[in-house]
Amino acid sequence: MRRLNSTPHHTSGFVLVGFLEWPRLEMALLVVVSIFYILTLSGNSAIILLSRLDPKLHTPMYFFLANLSFLDLCYTTSTVPQMLINIQSHKRSISYVGCIAQLFIFLGLGSTECVLLSIMAFDRYVAICQPLRYTAAMHSTLCQQLAAVAWITGFSNSLVQTVLTSLLPRCGKYQIENFFCEVPAMLQLSCVDTWVNEVEMYAAVVVIKVIPLGLILFSYINIVRAVIRIQSSDGRKKAFHTCGSHLLVVIMFYGSAISGYAYMAPKSSSAKLKGKLLALFYGLMTPMLNPLIYTLRNKDVKAAVKKILGREQEQGWNLA
Repeated sequence: MRRLNSTPHHTSGFVLVGFLEWPRLEMALLVVVSIFYILTLSGNSAIILLSRLDPKLHTPMYFFLANLSFLDLCYTTSTVPQMLINIQSHKRSISYVGCIAQLFIFLGLGSTECVLLSIMAFDRYVAICQPLRYTAAMHSTLCQQLAAVAWITGFSNSLVQTVLTSLLPRCGKYQIENFFCEVPAMLQLSCVDTWVNEVEMYAAVVVIKVIPLGLILFSYINIVRAVIRIQSSDGRKKAFHTCGSHLLVVIMFYGSAISGYAYMAPKSSSAKLKGKLLALFYGLMTPMLNPLIYTLRNKDVKAAVKKILGREQEQGWNLA
């Protein structure tokens, strides 16, 4: 078994420990993560292309879904390739600049997704609770402004936390107990009291995660009330079906992300493993499952796929 002390010391960077203590697990993860990453890239890219190519999908719902898919593409790409390289080459090093950049991008994208999910819940609220005003209310300019708010808010939070984390003295500590650079793992490297950073981090959790989650709950409470008043059973099923996919994504993302803070400073070896696997879940599994959840039972997306595939077949026959 490979030992931590066999990893070379990097004075100008960090060592991503990852799953070094579990070499057999790493070999299995190499295959699994590679497959999941390919599925993530293909699934989210397909949603982006479909939302651009099919005019029927030029709606606020699919505009925000395309934003979510693009976000998930960047989210996984900010960590997974580095992880795969580390497992294959057994080199755990990442430069200081690379680590700070990864921290900033990953945290910024994760924060943006929290806000974007609340905006998507608001979109469903307007669509179901105020259907006659939906087209006028959720116009393209407002959708673009709301998406911009999500991205600006997310990366503003990331900028503050990244700067505060990077200023902490490490006193020779360089082994990050994760497979990517994130705030909780970086705080463990500090040789001074980090209570200010922890207070700021939990305050950011309230602003970026708890408040958007509250807005999501508020939206769905009103959605449920509106759906109950629908007399048609088909209408109720359609309304719940429209919101079901988004609600499932919210549960997966928030559940895994918030649970990750329970392992912010793991003591035992098993707790470290659980924390890393949880980070792997919200860093890879959720972005991979998002396109599947939104498309498996979505008639609009299925129709768009058939339409585009049929068009390509006709073009192929004409060329033949």
